Amino acid sequence: MSQLKQKPDDYINVTIELDDVDITSAETKATYDEIKKYVSEHNAGMKVSNLYISQVKRKCGIEVGKNYNLPKNEDSRQPQCPEDKERAIVEALEHFKMIQQK
Repeated sequence: MSQLKQKPDDYINVTIELDDVDITSAETKATYDEIKKYVSEHNAGMKVSNLYISQVKRKCGIEVGKNYNLPKNEDSRQPQCPEDKERAIVEALEHFKMIQQK
């Protein structure tokens, strides 16, 4: 186009059908706060922690950031996400299209 020596006031109309465009990775990411809010609103005020969300995301194969609060020694135990909270988090991840519905 630069070789056509167009005037600055010339323009090209472009129409994009969004139905044909795949969702971008940025559109399929929800913050931890958004996931917490969704879980709370759809599960009678249920509270979930960032730890539980990251555990479920890892289980689903979603990459999570590096955790700087890792245990100092190998013998320390982390609480595991209860099944009811895991189901609620999976539902939220499906809602935000971060995972495919089963």
